[in-house]
Amino acid sequence: MNVRRRLIPTAAVTAVTALALGTLSACSSDSAAAGSTDKFDVVASFYPMAFLAERIGGDHVNVTSLTQPGQEPHDLEISAKQTAQLEVADAALHLKGLQPTVDEAIGQSGVKTKIDAATLTTLETHGAEDGHGHEDGHADDDHAHEGEDGHEGHSHETEGGKDPHVWLDPVKYAEVAEGVGQAFEKADPDHAADYRKNTETLVGELNELDATLEAGLKDRKTDVFITTHASFGYFAERYGLSEEAINGLDPESEPSAARVKELARTAEADGVTTVFYETLVSDDTAKTVAKDAGLKTDVLDPLEGITDASRGDDYFEVMQSNLKALQTALGSA
Repeated sequence: MNVRRRLIPTAAVTAVTALALGTLSACSSDSAAAGSTDKFDVVASFYPMAFLAERIGGDHVNVTSLTQPGQEPHDLEISAKQTAQLEVADAALHLKGLQPTVDEAIGQSGVKTKIDAATLTTLETHGAEDGHGHEDGHADDDHAHEGEDGHEGHSHETEGGKDPHVWLDPVKYAEVAEGVGQAFEKADPDHAADYRKNTETLVGELNELDATLEAGLKDRKTDVFITTHASFGYFAERYGLSEEAINGLDPESEPSAARVKELARTAEADGVTTVFYETLVSDDTAKTVAKDAGLKTDVLDPLEGITDASRGDDYFEVMQSNLKALQTALGSA
């Protein structure tokens, strides 16, 4: 059963209005609070987790996102109201290491079902300061790649310096989805069959996206792309690309003059045409680097949140937009 809201019969629209207000498409901070509905109440840390909860839970869940649309998730500070929501929620879904204040709040809360997406797939090390991504195509998910320390002590890394951006690899995101589905089945067994069906549908769509991305990025002129920070490490590894990140895993730091010169040399040597920036972080650094190197700029969205500026209304639409941007930049369009 595919539970995308546009497929809900007209007669059911009124019944799901409260749910819609609390989910991602509504993008409202006035959503039904966790614990105030007769549904399975899920508090999600930020967009990629909330998207999974909504798609897998369907009509049976009320999803409350701790990170509001347009808010940079790494900057989130948990409010007293949100702490209270956690206490009455049926489940909390987060990706440990991405938002330390969320991790702490969930850890200290009494919520019965705590789902850490970081435990549902294999995390790896990306985003060393030299910016070089892995170029060996599909990753071996049975082990983590060794990498340089690069940046440390900021919230873009999980424990041990591992890269948390697993949702940008559809295969890894599907692994997380399967784990979330199993957790929902266990926590709310009355609706287990629906959760299982919804999970299977979502995983199927993610596998289709993987195939689309692989086919769409073939016959390219270059494997190298430049981003503001190293959020596309898993994506690059999956499709045999090389991500050159201006700031490693930290989008807020300023690159050194030496790094800017190095990127200009790389761009010239590898036929790079574009410096990518993202929707929730200032594009000043990307524009500076692009100007110095004589390159264009464009958006490559790490999907940490959906806003009016996003090139799509949900995960799948934005990933398709990312594909188009990369095809143009890499010469495969």
